[in-house]
Amino acid sequence: MKHALCLRHVPFEGPAAFQQALERRGYHLTEQLVPQQGVPAATPDFLLVMGGPMSVNDPDPWIEQERRFIHRAVTEGIPVVGVCLGAQFIASALGGRVAPGPRPEIGPAPVTRTGESDTDPVFGTMPRRFTAFQWHGEGLTLPPGAVPLASSDDYPVQAFRYGDRAYGLLFHPELDREGITALCRECAHDVHRAGTTAAAVMEASLPLLPQSHQLADRLIEHLAE
Repeated sequence: MKHALCLRHVPFEGPAAFQQALERRGYHLTEQLVPQQGVPAATPDFLLVMGGPMSVNDPDPWIEQERRFIHRAVTEGIPVVGVCLGAQFIASALGGRVAPGPRPEIGPAPVTRTGESDTDPVFGTMPRRFTAFQWHGEGLTLPPGAVPLASSDDYPVQAFRYGDRAYGLLFHPELDREGITALCRECAHDVHRAGTTAAAVMEASLPLLPQSHQLADRLIEHLAE
């Protein structure tokens, strides 16, 4: 059985819809809480890199270890998907930069596909403009050689592809009701900082889940071929 590895950074941000999509395609998923457990010695057949409230610019030793692990996985041609902090990890590992954005994006926000995404097998099937679930205060610059796939007014890189098998998404297509509830509970300070409420975030976000999960499934399907 093929092995998928999920790198988690906090207990409340997990693979959600990605796990279901991988298991439907014959993968066995294991998880590693990197700040406590580090990264494994061997790379898997598929790598997920999840979100978290920390920054790739923090000085913790595990951050550099994870950055090197991700670089190795991408170099080996393993399918890699990173969301939010995970996308920032991929960008940083490949030579991009991560820095605070102009304002936090919490909850649904509009995203626009780039012209370059028209030929992408995943993003090329999405509407030109769609709403995505966001939870971040930092943005990223494209690593050299990466293809921009989506942008927003405040965060010019919302999604990118590196080569054919690595995707970074600043937004969260994988989250389900439980994941959004957990974010609102565990990161209540972000909700307050964004000038909204947990109830408002939930009400606006739940209608997005079917389209978000379709994108998550399409991404896994493409990379699992």
